[in-house]
Amino acid sequence: MKAFDLATAIAASERGAEQSQPATICYPFAGDSVGGSHLSLFGLLKNLDPARYRVLIVPEDTTGKIADLFSAFEQCEDPGKPRVAFTPGEKFSVANFMRTFAGLPARIRFLRENDVRLVHTNDGRTHASWALAARLAGIPLIWHHRADPKALGLRLLAPLLASKVLTVSSFSLPKGRFWSAAHKAQVVFSPFDTSSTANRAEARERVLKLAGLPSDSLLLGYFGSFIPRKRPFLFVDVIAELRARLDRPVYGLMFGEAVVPEMDAALREHIRTTGMEDAVRLMGFCSPGHEWIASCDQLIVPAFGEPLGRTLVEAMLVKTPVVATRSGGNEEALADDCGVLVEPESARALANGVEAVLSEPQKTQSMLDHAARSARERFSEARHVSTVVEVYEDLLNGGSTDR
Repeated sequence: MKAFDLATAIAASERGAEQSQPATICYPFAGDSVGGSHLSLFGLLKNLDPARYRVLIVPEDTTGKIADLFSAFEQCEDPGKPRVAFTPGEKFSVANFMRTFAGLPARIRFLRENDVRLVHTNDGRTHASWALAARLAGIPLIWHHRADPKALGLRLLAPLLASKVLTVSSFSLPKGRFWSAAHKAQVVFSPFDTSSTANRAEARERVLKLAGLPSDSLLLGYFGSFIPRKRPFLFVDVIAELRARLDRPVYGLMFGEAVVPEMDAALREHIRTTGMEDAVRLMGFCSPGHEWIASCDQLIVPAFGEPLGRTLVEAMLVKTPVVATRSGGNEEALADDCGVLVEPESARALANGVEAVLSEPQKTQSMLDHAARSARERFSEARHVSTVVEVYEDLLNGGSTDR
């Protein structure tokens, strides 16, 4: 056999062996707080073909909450984790980005030693920590953006470092023609278990008993972290507004936690100063979320600039009416009359929306049936996985990063 033929045969053999091995995809995480991005990613990973993809989870803490959530998958501790983790909700800055440089060599070495073929980052802190490492290691980076389109990292780093940008809504897409990641971005709605069901009557009775509330109570739910963007103070104001209007007991059930102690203290003070100590109950983080959403008579979403909240879709699936501000991704989630949208930053407008739902039961029931059908069609795990896998295969095969 000629030398040229031998070399060709060896190369073909190596390509075949490479194709038969699962492609390693690295999913790093900064910090150790679990949020919607982690739940959405879990919905993707559990549906990936293990014969095609090797999932490698890289948390900063292999004994923490994130590691526990992804315990079914292979894990390695972040080799370049910072001495002080980024604070959840902390805004990106040049100084924050420079803090990641200390761990850069270790992360580059880790990616190469583990033969990582793709890096998929899922939140702002992780983008800042791992994007440059992926770039310098010569590995394609998927930048999954679940925040405001004005985020500094999306505007400054993603155009240079990301191979592909996935956003959870059209609202979150990067904007602009020059120095923008818009040309390599596409919308991929987050995945949901669209088979989720709940007995709303039983769920309601359970929470009434748990909280010690009268049976004729109007239960209004807030679900999510206590952060400024989600407007937890405004939710308290809505409860105060409705307490003054309605001739029945009104209770606001806040399911979630503050990510920083200062917000927890400030929220409790706001509840006290508005005289809502009895009316607003802090329920803590409760799972599974859709069952607790089903226990509420309505879901109130006062958020401003929220990319696309998971709770709206979960409420649609279990037929809990949604009253939300006309802001951010709320309009996309509730498109085509799947909920009630009102002007933002107004307790009065949100209270009006609650009363509209109460006053028109037949119209509300029709809206709920339509919303459930729409959610099952638009937000299924199968649809999400299929779209993301197409992106994976395109990048693994050296394809274009453009839409």
